[in-house]
Amino acid sequence: MTVPNSRGRRRALRTPARRTRIAPASALAAGLYLAAPLASAQTSPSAPASGPLDAVTVTATRTPSRVSEAVAEVTVVERDEIERATGRTLSELLARQPGLQLTSNGGLGKISGISIRGLEPRHTLLLVDGVRLGSATVGTPSFDNLPLALVDRIEIVRGPMSSLYGSDAVAGVVQVFTRRAQPGLLPNAFATIGSNRYAQIGGGLAFGSGAFDGAVQLVHTGTDGFSATNPRARFGTYNPDNDSFYQNAGNLRLGWQLSPDWRIDAMALESDGSTRYDDGPNADARAKIRNSVQSLQASGRLSSFWTTRATLGRSSDVYDTVATASAFTPLGATKTDQTQLTWENAFATPAGTLLALVERLEQKVARPGQPYSVGDRTIDALGLGLTGESGRSAWQAGVRHDSNSQFGGQTTGSLGYGFALSPSWRLGGSYGTSFVAPSFNQLYFPGFGSPDLLPEEGKHAELSLRWTSGNQTVRTAYVDNRIRGYISSGPLPTNVPSTRIDGLVASWEGRWTSLVAGASYEHLDPRNTTPGANYDKQLIRRSKDAFRAQADWLLGEYSVGGTVSAFSGRYEDSANTLRTGGFTTLDLRADWRYDRAWTVGLRVNNLTGKVYETAYGFNQPGRETFVTLRWNPPAK
Repeated sequence: MTVPNSRGRRRALRTPARRTRIAPASALAAGLYLAAPLASAQTSPSAPASGPLDAVTVTATRTPSRVSEAVAEVTVVERDEIERATGRTLSELLARQPGLQLTSNGGLGKISGISIRGLEPRHTLLLVDGVRLGSATVGTPSFDNLPLALVDRIEIVRGPMSSLYGSDAVAGVVQVFTRRAQPGLLPNAFATIGSNRYAQIGGGLAFGSGAFDGAVQLVHTGTDGFSATNPRARFGTYNPDNDSFYQNAGNLRLGWQLSPDWRIDAMALESDGSTRYDDGPNADARAKIRNSVQSLQASGRLSSFWTTRATLGRSSDVYDTVATASAFTPLGATKTDQTQLTWENAFATPAGTLLALVERLEQKVARPGQPYSVGDRTIDALGLGLTGESGRSAWQAGVRHDSNSQFGGQTTGSLGYGFALSPSWRLGGSYGTSFVAPSFNQLYFPGFGSPDLLPEEGKHAELSLRWTSGNQTVRTAYVDNRIRGYISSGPLPTNVPSTRIDGLVASWEGRWTSLVAGASYEHLDPRNTTPGANYDKQLIRRSKDAFRAQADWLLGEYSVGGTVSAFSGRYEDSANTLRTGGFTTLDLRADWRYDRAWTVGLRVNNLTGKVYETAYGFNQPGRETFVTLRWNPPAK
């Protein structure tokens, strides 16, 4: 659900209503937005909000645009909504959003994935402040070790984004923005205790004065957890003990405004976790999880119509097994290092904002024991994008060529168009192609991989209709995703000739002075369309039907709210013989701001104690209660 809370940032941007008439100041904003020094001010539970379509997104086009102008479906999750998800993981918060589903092998710190509109978790690209973060060994984003306490806002773009971001952005992009600078001097602190001996404590400081600004945030999390597995667990891994998780994390951001036109930004994030998971009767495995992201960025204006941004980014994903009862799991670290160099240029043209980018991505992997036969690859890319709006029409187009050291050249493209039928009704359509390279495990893991695998190639179409009236929006869309060479799951994967995921997705959201509410429904049909034994079988770990609804009432110093989520059953295997049942959960929450600086919050997640699975044989949290004390003094 879009919950805008960025009035200060929008004033600094002065983003134009129509991108075909871009003023020099707005062109500069296009180049500087990701480095915006001043984040939005803290709001009280009773603070009125602006309309849901006023939020600004940069992920959908790689230049700033309002959600109301985007051809693709975009959700912006602001800090206030993140705080309402106390006790939840990043993946669980994402699964509350329209079209996103969760798979998880337990609770905090356990392996999880996000499926967007019925596609694979490995088809989602995760960015942290513009830098890729994921495991190239398993080929999925690294959601499991990113604490929500470090997150300022999240942008979710649904639909094929390979023409802007290359491989992995098949289903869409999730971009996490870490805590940002604010004007003046603004400290914060919080402490949470909860079920399963959960404890979290953290704090930070945001500042901005003159040419310099920055932010620092630290957090420690610990929980005894619950048993990640149940007796249905496959391969004899069930162990009924609690599986704990402990984590220390922090992020640092510094900015220097060199002149009115030029700026330098640096950021760093580090998260170290220790997790236990079931490894058989009366046996636990233990692993250390480390994720880090660093970037250095320079941005500015070269002329009245040309802005530029150069970014050097690096990320690391490490899963270090320190104890195991399995003879098939070697001790040691499985590691992915990614180095990303990007040069983006935005030009104000009569047809809209033209984006030209050059990008280089280097991936290096390592594993304990027998090494991969190939341990690195390089992807060089060139791309062009055009985003504009005039009269009743809005458009977005892109083309990108990736040169992969393993698989050669891949060219992808996209075209989207929106037409305002009336002030309230807007019709839209888009078409795009995508590709995703096999992971290093799928290719080279000893006794598991298939070195002859080829990249998947996709064709994606969408037809949408949106109604907007005041602070309410309804969006419905028919989506059709067809993937050729789909990579099967499990050992010795193969390229399945064809799969198809199509269906209907719909969402509603509204925001008034004292009420924020939203609901969504999707009916998708992810299936194997290749003739053979598994023809027309449902693809694994995805529900065909999902419904979500949430509401928060803002009552002066108090706020109360709840979220209900319902999902149909799903299958664990390609033959559809192992089924997990559908489920419905209810979360409740309340906050009391008893003076300008202090807030007490209460959360009850899964109120009814529903027992359910998102992956066969793995438990999900039962009823959990959390109490939080927050200190957010006004800016000095």
